[in-house]
Amino acid sequence: MRSDEVDFEYERRFLVRRLPADLLGDQRPNVIVQTYFLAAGGYGLRIRLQATEARRHLPQDASGKEPIELFAQDFDLCMLTVKGPGNSGIRYEAERELDLNVGIEMSLLGGITLSKRRYGVWLDEDGWVIDQFSGENAPLIIAECERTSPVTNLIVPGFCLAEVTNDARFSNDSLVNHPYSEWAEQYQRELAQP
Repeated sequence: MRSDEVDFEYERRFLVRRLPADLLGDQRPNVIVQTYFLAAGGYGLRIRLQATEARRHLPQDASGKEPIELFAQDFDLCMLTVKGPGNSGIRYEAERELDLNVGIEMSLLGGITLSKRRYGVWLDEDGWVIDQFSGENAPLIIAECERTSPVTNLIVPGFCLAEVTNDARFSNDSLVNHPYSEWAEQYQRELAQP
């Protein structure tokens, strides 16, 4: 990406109760480990390591630097990402690919990590990603539809429980500092209220 380009992501995010196995079939998920060096006030600076169609399983209880060590030989993509605060599903995002070895070493040396399995599925005309988190964010599952323009007229699939696009608690940069396990019970009570 050229340094003079400005990118925005347009997305809507939804809480999912359980993986839609009927849609995912036997696909192998990508394993993603994100190491945050800054995650405050809606801003994020992170390194994302990805093992595409990982051959081994990311344990649901894997946390901290453990997933980096487990998948160090499997990672095939490393991105440095800068994000700004979101507003109604629109957020500034700039990315640059990094050397894998540099990204792995930096991720091992510093930052706070968040790990997840990512599945992809096409529904109607939209591509969706479904993230199943591990460690302190398990058993959280988030489905996300991202487009190149604002996400309107979206057909929301039945496996989505509640929209969380504008709930900052569900952003990855918030989850890294305040894991889902710390507030899941409170959120379930909120959902149960009429």
